[in-house]
Amino acid sequence: VNVVESGGDLVHTGDSLRLSCTVSGLAFSLADPAWYRKAPGKQRELVASIPSSNIPNYSSAVEGRFTISRDNAKSTFYLQMNSLQPEDTAVYFCNVEYGLLQTTQYWGQGTQVVVSS
Repeated sequence: VNVVESGGDLVHTGDSLRLSCTVSGLAFSLADPAWYRKAPGKQRELVASIPSSNIPNYSSAVEGRFTISRDNAKSTFYLQMNSLQPEDTAVYFCNVEYGLLQTTQYWGQGTQVVVSS
């Protein structure tokens, strides 16, 4: 299984950015993907998830600004980030939870997002 994210960049406060994560090696339509982030000096936190039910969930820190979506035909999911703030600066990781009888989590390598004020 390969999980590869992209799209991180250096942006300014108020800008938008879209992260992508492409997954191969599993039946993506049955997977539960999510985005996590880890800021310097903080623990990794769940940002958003979109399970196979296609009902998204968001952390309170990003709800209303970020949108998670998935394209099963492309085995890809996205994180559209609007109104970015300096506190959104972090390494963003895509995560895929998959399995019928036993669940396994797969992680991407991370992509850096820096929001300058």
